[in-house]
Amino acid sequence: MEAFTIHKGLVAPLDRANVDTDLIIPKQFLKSIKRSGFGPNLFDELRYLDHGEPGMDNSKRPLNPDFVLNKERYQGASVLLARENFGCGSSREHAPWALMQFGFKAIIAPSFADIFFNNSFKNGLLPIILSEDEVAKLFDEVEANPGYQLTIDLDKQEVTSPTGDTYHFEIDQFRKYCLLNGLDDIGLTLREADKIKAYEQQRLADKPWLARVAN
Repeated sequence: MEAFTIHKGLVAPLDRANVDTDLIIPKQFLKSIKRSGFGPNLFDELRYLDHGEPGMDNSKRPLNPDFVLNKERYQGASVLLARENFGCGSSREHAPWALMQFGFKAIIAPSFADIFFNNSFKNGLLPIILSEDEVAKLFDEVEANPGYQLTIDLDKQEVTSPTGDTYHFEIDQFRKYCLLNGLDDIGLTLREADKIKAYEQQRLADKPWLARVAN
């Protein structure tokens, strides 16, 4: 998993509340458990004017010109600004996968659904909770300033605007440690690889018959 330390990126404003995981990545695209290939179908029902199905050539599909991610000024955005209860609905890890594969590094919202919130951290996507007033101010600034970028400093737990305004956010310290060091669940386990190997060797030495059972 890629480490998250400091990120400065263009902000895209998704001005709607209660964005559920089926809207983030529709159910028809969940036939794969590989962590790749979901970005082109992020917000599929909003991005395109037709109904998407697996295997379609997305480059030939008609785009919805009114959807925020299709607008020229937000191309290359890596920070998503959203309203409350982002990521509600079913518990699919594909949602953070799709967001990250599209290019997003962080999401800022007043609140997140618990399962989506947890899944984001496990996959290296940083969900940041700011107050409704702070988020509303950011929406206004993004709208008024093309090219609007935010700087996110995970170590300091701060979001800084182009005008120098700083917003502090809270984060569980273990999750912060994992993101700063690029450690997912597998990475955490592999840190103890030598201890695991030593334990297995000692276990077989104490109970050699286990090797015969395994074979």
